[in-house]
Amino acid sequence: MRPNLSFAGLGLALLLGVAPVHAAGVQYDVQYYDVGPGDHPHDVAPARDGTVWYTAQHKGALGRLDPKTGKIVRVPLGHGSRPHGVIVGPKGDAWATDSGLNAMVRVDGETQEVEVFPLPDSASNANLNTAAFDGQGRIWFTGQSGFYGRLDPKTGKMDVWESPKGTGPYGIATTPSGEIYYVSLAGSFLGRPDLETGETTVIEPKTERAGTRRVWSDSKGRLWVSEWNAGNLSLYDPATKAWTVHKLPGDEPHAYAVFVDDSDIVWVSDFGANAILRFDPGTETFESFPSDKKDARARQMLGRAGEMWGAESGTDRLVVIRDRD
Repeated sequence: MRPNLSFAGLGLALLLGVAPVHAAGVQYDVQYYDVGPGDHPHDVAPARDGTVWYTAQHKGALGRLDPKTGKIVRVPLGHGSRPHGVIVGPKGDAWATDSGLNAMVRVDGETQEVEVFPLPDSASNANLNTAAFDGQGRIWFTGQSGFYGRLDPKTGKMDVWESPKGTGPYGIATTPSGEIYYVSLAGSFLGRPDLETGETTVIEPKTERAGTRRVWSDSKGRLWVSEWNAGNLSLYDPATKAWTVHKLPGDEPHAYAVFVDDSDIVWVSDFGANAILRFDPGTETFESFPSDKKDARARQMLGRAGEMWGAESGTDRLVVIRDRD
């Protein structure tokens, strides 16, 4: 398939005003990019070439934003497509988990050609969610209907397993050593699959029925977990097998997305506060970056050096928080 060239709104991706923000001695600029009505951007993935991919979930496409010009290229993924997650692979290709196609989808970073890897019949309607590469270049993925799996891009071989506790597999992440961890929202656990056998070791959170939604690793291989039901940002250390729980500020926090940047600062989106929060593990303090629109619903975040990107599904926008230094 070839891409459709399109522009948000009335023909141009609108770059809104840049707002300066001061947090914990660091100066940040916050900027929003309108990706067009009805795109419903769910996940976002900045690429090494400066562009930013996002899943246009309601349009069945991957969008690619050039932040310098505001131009957007949309790549349709096929009839019935409903992409959820997107990440950028080691070769610069975009990989999407597509619940509508029940397949992993690769979009060539240069040609925008689309390649589809369907799940087996045994995992029909897996409700695919998120993906991550292990240390051997294989891509792992989760399906909320109760599945997780592994695809070898070199051979096309795919393996899918049923998840412990059934429905719920959601966020997934890779540690610096190449290990894979995923979390289950309905099952409320952190799981570590064996990279060869696929068997999952279940790690129970400190808070019962926490609603573990997404997970990310810091530079030490510790796992930061957003707990939707409990409103917590929790840390699991595989070395000590210990949990540390940090309650989000506010009356009714709901932690959704989590991302750890290259300085080991933790970012978490809070639906209760309609904000993205910055957490400093050293001082154990939160700083808030509220959205300038209601019901932003930042469902996922990823970053690159000096930038933290989020997808505001409720406002059809991408948001970037840039470190001025």
